[in-house]
Amino acid sequence: MIEAALRWSQQRPSGNWYAIAASRAIGRGHPFGTRVGGREVVAWRDDTGNLHAGPGACPHLGAPLAAAQVENDALICRWHGLRIGPGGSGSRWCPYPSFDDGVLAWVRLDSLGAEPPTDAPIIGPRPTDPAVHAVTRLVGVCEPGDIIANRLDPWHGSWFHPYSFARLEVTRTPPREGITEENHRFLLDVTFRVTRRLGVPVQAEFSCPDPRTIMMRIVDGEGAGSVVETHATPMGPGSDGRVRTAVVEATIASSERPGFRHARRVLPLLRPVLDRAATRLWRDDMAYAERRYLLRTHRT
Repeated sequence: MIEAALRWSQQRPSGNWYAIAASRAIGRGHPFGTRVGGREVVAWRDDTGNLHAGPGACPHLGAPLAAAQVENDALICRWHGLRIGPGGSGSRWCPYPSFDDGVLAWVRLDSLGAEPPTDAPIIGPRPTDPAVHAVTRLVGVCEPGDIIANRLDPWHGSWFHPYSFARLEVTRTPPREGITEENHRFLLDVTFRVTRRLGVPVQAEFSCPDPRTIMMRIVDGEGAGSVVETHATPMGPGSDGRVRTAVVEATIASSERPGFRHARRVLPLLRPVLDRAATRLWRDDMAYAERRYLLRTHRT
């Protein structure tokens, strides 16, 4: 069933968009560098806060633009002072389409995705106000499909993460054949553990809006509408020749309780708590994904 759900998810359109980091991780004055599908990518913000992205190597002699200086809307290469703006630098350096959804920063790589491009990433339903959120980013030795397969296996949650889930029952699954947009979702009754003796029971739905994303959305119970988006971005091979994938996970909270409006005031305290919880979960889950990749590549 997991393999069938995974195969279906990989046929979803992506518009060639890749989540690279939290929006707040790319600030003014300091470029952000990463790799996507073996391509070096740099992202930065201009004086008005608009996001820009492009190849991470200077077109002159290949200097890392992640170390460049930001001046107004342009990057100034530290090696020879070449100025590269969001409009590009001739035919040798062309910018990439970028998108900031207020939670995550995205880059569109049409040559990598090789799909019909879309103007914006394909994002599932989120809370109307996404202000209360946290983003965790980890890197593992695996492929994006291994990350998605991990989350398409909800049964492992209560066995492998008893510190997070006090009770978990899968109440609806996709069929093994004939999966469609209407029947591809998993539905769970799950109790999220708050303390050793206190838990919050909710009903949660797992779905795949694109081939590199799986979304957990609370559909009933405390925090209904809250989501956890897990994005798997291929980075390409590391120095050891093994592939790497970045997990960019966004937790976006919502609640109808009157006191929730005060959550904005404690975001600096709340975000580290959410980050620690997600990081602990993914340290365990990354071992699952890496093990799956190891077994699959050793067989071939």
